[in-house]
Amino acid sequence: MRLSSLRPALVAVALCLATATMAAAEVTQEGTLRVSFGGQIKPHALPRQGAAPVSVSLSGEIKTTDDSTPPQLRSIKMAINRHGHFDYKGLPVCHFHQVQPTSTIEAREACSRSLVGSGTFNANVALPEQSPFPQNGKILAFNGTLHGKPVIFAHIYGTEPLPTSFTLPFVLKQSGKGTFATTLIAHLPQVAAQWGYISGVSLKLQRSFVYGGKTHSYVSAGCPAPKGFPGTVFTFARASFGFEGQKTLSSTMARSCGVSK
Repeated sequence: MRLSSLRPALVAVALCLATATMAAAEVTQEGTLRVSFGGQIKPHALPRQGAAPVSVSLSGEIKTTDDSTPPQLRSIKMAINRHGHFDYKGLPVCHFHQVQPTSTIEAREACSRSLVGSGTFNANVALPEQSPFPQNGKILAFNGTLHGKPVIFAHIYGTEPLPTSFTLPFVLKQSGKGTFATTLIAHLPQVAAQWGYISGVSLKLQRSFVYGGKTHSYVSAGCPAPKGFPGTVFTFARASFGFEGQKTLSSTMARSCGVSK
């Protein structure tokens, strides 16, 4: 049998192995501070040309190797491969004052037509003369604008030690150039410190809507596999977490995709 006829099968095997080994989060560490960055895109099979509707999941976990208190998180930047696209034209827009301050139920009622995703928010709250205890919050993501720029409003709400909400604007930028052509950038407000020290955040983005008589997907993507190959491994996303004291930890994540028929 000729080697050329074996190539698709060998690539398929390699992709299966890559999918299994790269499903875990990517870890980066500086000193005792450690950040894990994970995520995935579904479905796995995507068109070689053009794009298809997808859901994108992204997550980050912050901890220290010696159980000391980590520095306060001040910024989050997530960059997504250029083969992923955000389409918000025609999607209803949510405004900041509609969701801040509100509970999760109130935010959903105010901006349900702009909802594009959901997730969770975890922190360790330290009160005077008490051991830290975990705080879990819900995240709702809304399509919005801020100062004329497209954003994703991440509305975060928790009930301990007291009901608290804040809305984090992720500014959405799409350049169409480079490996990472789409970026989401957010700076955490001082009120976030009321939640203690952030230990984790996860967010899933997915939404279909009708505009101009056609169905659109808020997020869509293609598979950048070379011609003749059934799939490929590609640089899916890159995350940068900025901490108090001007410390930044960054990590790049690779994932695989298959070409849909």
